[in-house]
Amino acid sequence: QVQLVESGGGLVQPGGSLRRSCVASTSDSSFYAMGWYRQSPGEQRELVARVDRDGIKLYADSVKGRAFISRDSAKNSVDLQMNNLESEDTALYYCNYRQSRLGSLYWGRGTQVTVSS
Repeated sequence: QVQLVESGGGLVQPGGSLRRSCVASTSDSSFYAMGWYRQSPGEQRELVARVDRDGIKLYADSVKGRAFISRDSAKNSVDLQMNNLESEDTALYYCNYRQSRLGSLYWGRGTQVTVSS
């Protein structure tokens, strides 16, 4: 099993920045990819950012240039830095983790990010 602990959610003003962190706890050392999804009211869940075992990063078009993901392999964690936040970034953000290319996808509990003045 993989347990994911999310932190860094909360309320920020438009134009502000937020850093989020997700720490994975597992007895299995294998790793394939780790990242963040989000879901806002009335919208489908979407990938925000992900980094894989080779260090390859990908971002949703909606956050390119504003979101930056990094991985700390020693801590088995990822950080997501988001800048120039807008109200459209308001969503429930979920950390996710995949141990192998075809392996199971694990989810964090989901934490709220609200962008409002």
